[in-house]
Amino acid sequence: NPVAIASLKEGEVVLDLGSGAGFDAFLVSPKVGKTGRVIGVDMTDEMLEKARENANKSGYANVEFRKGDIENLPVDDNSVDAIISNCVINLAPDKEKVFKEAYRVLKTGGRLMISDVVLTKPLPEELKNDKELLVGCVSGAILKQDYLELLKEAGFVDITIHKETPGFLQGYDLSITFSAFKG
Repeated sequence: NPVAIASLKEGEVVLDLGSGAGFDAFLVSPKVGKTGRVIGVDMTDEMLEKARENANKSGYANVEFRKGDIENLPVDDNSVDAIISNCVINLAPDKEKVFKEAYRVLKTGGRLMISDVVLTKPLPEELKNDKELLVGCVSGAILKQDYLELLKEAGFVDITIHKETPGFLQGYDLSITFSAFKG
């Protein structure tokens, strides 16, 4: 998410939801510098192990990885300046809880900068259970207007969609890149 990375400043604390092997966290690390910090949260031991290994190998001293669930973040209240995430929230069963948790950990004025998959119309039942679509981040996706409404209900303001790209399921899915702020 180039929009997210470009907006980061030296000294900020950034949280990466669903950090995987750490790719996005490592891109962010130089932007926040030595006085900043990047926290990656992932729920899989294999990914955490790989991310920590990558961080040690490449000398990312300002990056740490924590085991956790994005619906119950292992992060203190009001401690994060920015949250980034790439194609992860749509996989969470309780998206409302994800956004409430994001709101909880952000400092006042903090921002959410996300790229995710949403739907433009409901998926037919047979597509919802398609394993290939689940892997492709589509079957867990919800309607765009419902997604944006959940953000508002969690307390986020100034929700801006920066980019929309049609997905591979013609007419059903979109990849959106957006930002939102904790008021």
